[in-house]
Amino acid sequence: MPGPLAGIRVLDLTTVLVGPYCTQILAEMGAEVTKVEAPEGDVVRLIGPGRSPGMGCMFLTINRGKRSIALDLKKPEARAVLLRLAQSADVLVTNIRPAAMARLGLDYEAVRAANPRIVYASVLGYGQDGPYGPRPAYDDLMQGAALIAGLNAKVNGGEPRYVPLAMADRITGLMAASAVNAALVHQARTGEGQLVEVPMFETMLSFVLGDHLGGKVFDPPLDAGGYGRLLSPDRRPYRTKDGFVCTMIYNDRQWRAFCAAVGWPDLVSTDPRFASHATRTEHIDEVLAMLAEEFRTRSTAEWLDLLEKADLPVTPVHTLETVFEDPHLLATGFFEAEEHPSEGRLRRMAAPVTFSATPGGERAPAPRLGADSAAILAEAGYDDATIAALLEAGAVRAG
Repeated sequence: MPGPLAGIRVLDLTTVLVGPYCTQILAEMGAEVTKVEAPEGDVVRLIGPGRSPGMGCMFLTINRGKRSIALDLKKPEARAVLLRLAQSADVLVTNIRPAAMARLGLDYEAVRAANPRIVYASVLGYGQDGPYGPRPAYDDLMQGAALIAGLNAKVNGGEPRYVPLAMADRITGLMAASAVNAALVHQARTGEGQLVEVPMFETMLSFVLGDHLGGKVFDPPLDAGGYGRLLSPDRRPYRTKDGFVCTMIYNDRQWRAFCAAVGWPDLVSTDPRFASHATRTEHIDEVLAMLAEEFRTRSTAEWLDLLEKADLPVTPVHTLETVFEDPHLLATGFFEAEEHPSEGRLRRMAAPVTFSATPGGERAPAPRLGADSAAILAEAGYDDATIAALLEAGAVRAG
């Protein structure tokens, strides 16, 4: 397969979002990803509308470019198949809890015995050295534990709220993909494999506190933490006469340009609160409130025109209807048509990252459960009689 990871083989023992998102990123970079599913399939196959059972919209969106083999890993014959596949794999990714993988006989030590050079990436809820190590974790839990829900309470009338997307799953999936690629560099240099652990809690906390650790960086603390600009109640899309618009009047050049565009030139020189980026940050609530009042005086179209002419960052507030007509996305071909062999015509998103020397190629659509079981077994060296026996025993399911 084309792409910078062409020739890399990945065994994907992940479910729901955090793991599959990681492995889809690897697939989009050219890796050959074999999705190992239980006989009943990844539960995310059931989420959202679909045209046929087990092929829901979310599964189709985060499992492109993969093949599917269905194994009942509770059966010793299926475990043997998995270990045989691991012998020729470069990477194994799992978000099954380590204790469960150990019960299956598929922990790192067992897989390393089959292939010492394998990168074994375990996406976890929590770091395994602490008391939370054995606990399960989901996106909602991580948004609460990693301050996101609590920070939302500061700008939402005191009520904690989740961000309306699986942010923790996808951010941790990105971190896991990055860690896998780093381990592959080490593998290429030394021939050595290793265990890579990517905990959601610690990943998300480092992500959030990068903005909000604030004065608690220092010992003793210089303040109570939190980034005032991000926590200001007026940090939101600006209401215009007929809608909303997003902009960032951030640095000193942008502030001077905005003041000139709307007729506020005296504010820069006469009011010390607005004289520099530092003082505007100290008085951010006043700054944003003043901007909010000004934005109500013009229409969205007028603001888009005015701010673009002033070379200031601006964008409309898209909805699930308007984003598909965005002229930039239309020009770049971000939304692509896909013909799925069983699900018909689909809309997919292009891979957001491009490589000049190793461009990616056409990605296969998300697979039906067990669609590639027989082919994967044959490639691993199983003859027809053995494949038939594995199917008959229920160790393997074929689509």
